Amino acid sequence: MAYRKLSEQVMNLTNPQRSDTFVKLFRNAVREGKIEGAYMPERFTLPKSFSKRGGGASYNRQAKEMLFEMNPAFDKWFEETNRELAASRKGGKIKASVEAIEAGLVDFKKMAAETRQKMQASYTKGQSLGKSRAKSKKK
Repeated sequence: MAYRKLSEQVMNLTNPQRSDTFVKLFRNAVREGKIEGAYMPERFTLPKSFSKRGGGASYNRQAKEMLFEMNPAFDKWFEETNRELAASRKGGKIKASVEAIEAGLVDFKKMAAETRQKMQASYTKGQSLGKSRAKSKKK
């Protein structure tokens, strides 16, 4: 069986600024039994750089090293988690683009339903506005 260190896996993240969140999710998955992992005596530095308020200086945090077993279940979990972490941003929503839709980050069916709903609401509003103006001119 193949084993890998958590510090090596963190380097495979699409967005290294999300490494602290990845480590938390990884530990949760180990605790819940989704992944087999064990603590190692050493520590490693996260690639994310944190900034201090006011001063503008940045620093790095360290995390406890873990060893885990590489298997298809882990590969699937890592792929899903990495995709979610790459997509999530502080700004909120992901901008709709062809690339985002093709990558599966944006649900096209949901977008189409929302567009249909907005178009119907706009049409209904226009119809009711037209009817109200037609009634007022007859007087």
